[in-house]
Amino acid sequence: MSRESYYTDAIPAIDAKFEAQKISFSPLTFQAVRALLELGILRRVSAAASNGISRAELAQETGVPLYGVTVLAEIALGMGIFKLLPPPLAAEAERYTLGKIGWFLLEDDMTAVNFNFVNDVCYEGAFHLAESIRSGKPEGLAVFGSHWKTVYEALSSLPEPVQKSWFAFDHYYSDIAFPEALPIVFNPAPGRIIDIGGNTAKWAIACCRYHSGVQVTIVDLPGQTAVAQQNAAAAGFAPRINTHPCDILHPDAAIPGGADAVWMSQFLDCFPPDQVTGILRKVAAAVTPAADVWVLEPLWDMQRFEAAAYTLQASSLYFTCIANGTSKIYRFGELNTAIEQAGFTLKTAHHNLGSNSYSLLQYRRTNDAR
Repeated sequence: MSRESYYTDAIPAIDAKFEAQKISFSPLTFQAVRALLELGILRRVSAAASNGISRAELAQETGVPLYGVTVLAEIALGMGIFKLLPPPLAAEAERYTLGKIGWFLLEDDMTAVNFNFVNDVCYEGAFHLAESIRSGKPEGLAVFGSHWKTVYEALSSLPEPVQKSWFAFDHYYSDIAFPEALPIVFNPAPGRIIDIGGNTAKWAIACCRYHSGVQVTIVDLPGQTAVAQQNAAAAGFAPRINTHPCDILHPDAAIPGGADAVWMSQFLDCFPPDQVTGILRKVAAAVTPAADVWVLEPLWDMQRFEAAAYTLQASSLYFTCIANGTSKIYRFGELNTAIEQAGFTLKTAHHNLGSNSYSLLQYRRTNDAR
């Protein structure tokens, strides 16, 4: 990790004050963007292209009152989402065009996934962040119901917009790395893979499509394995994909043995370091020293771009107030330490997989790890 901004404070004071104001108003500006999207204003400004569009025209074409168009257009201008056509005109004649930031809010898949996830899953519960930090529990999860201890227990019961945005967020990041991860995992090809935290069977199905001989067993909570079974059947792989429903943290939970490889994609970041070590000890009890244990994770200190590192750092706050109150997106060193403490040795590390810079870590159990 060598980002200069982490070690120096070179920003001019006037710019720092502006950044502080952006933070102060961020809940309101976030909702302003949501309104621009939902009311069709952002799309209409984009369609106007280089000709631009006036506030009066926006009001007429979107059906939004002129007052609403005005306050949204003005904050969009302040945020750099909209730009004005030169030369300067009277206020009522101003014509707005889409700025680069507006384009990303409208057209960029990563931005849309993050925005919808924060809006549908995190926004309301984030008010309880400080309380969650004090208690070590996901206090914000209570906005969806008070009878769950973690979001993973709640997934199959969450309201549709929330569930849709959660899975879109989860799959968007890890799935992008699958095409680069598959040739690595299947060289040589494992006969049987245990997919811990297999969720909706995306990886299991990808494996079956990639190699005709592989068998996959998904280990996950009962709600997730039920969905995984349905998806495996729909994809035509029911004979090759089976499930093992369990709570991996339960003292009596055991991982099925006999696997050539164990796969965990975006799974270990759902647990604090001591639980990561505990899970890997269960893995060690189920595999031989010849079995490969693969961990696919987004590690924030291994990102190529500052925006990606920031996104992952911010995602840790979701784990704090919504997911479980105790886990986070890891740095490479802290995750590796937690795994090696369970009796594993890092064999290879493949960083920068996919456009989201995932890390694929390969471990082998030490001979005395059982």
